[in-house]
Amino acid sequence: MTFRIDPVTLEVIRNALTAAAEEISLVVMRSARSPLLREAGDHSSVITDADGFLIAQGRDVPMHMGVMSFTVREFLRLVPQERLAPGDVWFLNIPAIGGNHLPDVKAIRPVFIGGGLAAFAVSLAHWADVGGAVPGSYVAGATDAWQEGLRIPPLRVFTAAGADEEKLGIILANVRGAAERKGDILAQVAATRAAELRLQEIARQHGAGQLQVAMAAIHDRAEAQMRAAIAAIPDGEYAGEDSLDDDAGGGGPVAIRVRVRIAGDTARFDFSDCDDAARGPVNTTPFITAASVFYVMKALFGPEIQPSGGCYRPFEIVTRPGSVLDPGPEKPVVGGNHETSQRIADAVFRAFAAVVPERLTAGGPTTSGLILFGGRRADGAWTTLYETHGGGEGARVDRDGAPVIRVHMSNVMNTPAEVIEAEYPLMIEAQALRRGSGGAGRHCGGEGLHRVYRVMCEDMSVTSMFERRVIPPYGLGGGAPGACFRVEINPRDGASYDLPGKANIRLGPGDRVIVDSCGGGGYGPPAAADTRKDKDTADQRREIA
Repeated sequence: MTFRIDPVTLEVIRNALTAAAEEISLVVMRSARSPLLREAGDHSSVITDADGFLIAQGRDVPMHMGVMSFTVREFLRLVPQERLAPGDVWFLNIPAIGGNHLPDVKAIRPVFIGGGLAAFAVSLAHWADVGGAVPGSYVAGATDAWQEGLRIPPLRVFTAAGADEEKLGIILANVRGAAERKGDILAQVAATRAAELRLQEIARQHGAGQLQVAMAAIHDRAEAQMRAAIAAIPDGEYAGEDSLDDDAGGGGPVAIRVRVRIAGDTARFDFSDCDDAARGPVNTTPFITAASVFYVMKALFGPEIQPSGGCYRPFEIVTRPGSVLDPGPEKPVVGGNHETSQRIADAVFRAFAAVVPERLTAGGPTTSGLILFGGRRADGAWTTLYETHGGGEGARVDRDGAPVIRVHMSNVMNTPAEVIEAEYPLMIEAQALRRGSGGAGRHCGGEGLHRVYRVMCEDMSVTSMFERRVIPPYGLGGGAPGACFRVEINPRDGASYDLPGKANIRLGPGDRVIVDSCGGGGYGPPAAADTRKDKDTADQRREIA
């Protein structure tokens, strides 16, 4: 039987699928145990078709959603469709299987309609701990993948009969904060079940055949729209470059280089000239590379296009085996997820600076600004605060940059000071704008954040994983760079010192951690009187409560 679909029905189904994907994230946020998920929102959700191609996504984290465009497809290479059954929920975190880093654990639920496999509902959640050498599972000195924590290949942990307690027990025995992790796992399971119910409801309303036709039409329309967007770019080859501060292993900067070739309605992104794999955990996967490219192309040239597998069809993305973007399965990658992904995005943005300068911002807080605290409460329970710190947005051709924001591949929220003090053995002593951190220009970069933590327990593990400490956010069109990211350790007894961008240390009661996040770059040459002080607004002068 041949199905046709009219434009109105297609739009109704398209929006219903997007709403179902967004509901996954809402359920996770309202039912998870860890503040990292329910407060900061470090999770993402997608729905794919039966072959694993992205069909709809939540309004979540670009690096996550881009990676999940590949997760189910890679999963199906190892777990064929005939092994799947209604009620299954499979978990995995192996980077080589459509992934990024171990803390981002994917829950995959196959959705059956009318007895046949119709779609997948996927919830990615950043677990606050997946084992490994230090609390929070960020080992700054890691030199291989096994040092970074528990590695979960595709594992059917839930069936229609409920949890497989033996498999669940193995997972929980290898992570810190087992009760919190179990709560987060159950939240992912519940969230994908909510999406399953929504998809089955859509099929009842419109018919299973119409649902499948709509999915195919979404892919085809997105492909056509992306091809049209690419065709509007002048044919030619464009080059862009950015660099990581260091290799997290004692070496210097690590360069990310791209050559973009536009030919008609296709785009080729060649990263072959990137530096070799890093010694430390700033490597990343080809899936993150593709996610970063997709983000830039959609943001610059197709913001209204429905994210789907069809969007990827006009792209060719090349990485070199053995490079920092394609290091192989044995290299550590935990920091590459949110640090190297941003360098990829910045390199691609800079490649298009000669084509669409009016659409670009200057360099901004393209780093997680991660400080991770791991310790025990008075009752002995493990607590892990995974806190990312926004910085000043880069200025644009028509305005100043916004203060204390996250841009590009990141989209998580800060954890409120009140929640931190209630949940963790920490006190927030100060939180304000970092005055003067934005770069000067015709339009000035946004201000960074100043935040001070005081340790309130006997032994606290502290991990840093951030960039823009050495290489500042760049200015555009003659604008000045923003101030570099800086973290100072102020011991209760002893001299203060700067914390490296990738480090694991231990602190004690009364010790302080002072975070000054980077400012954004300026845009355009500044006039004589056009200084940051002159251009501060009332909002920027006001401290953030």
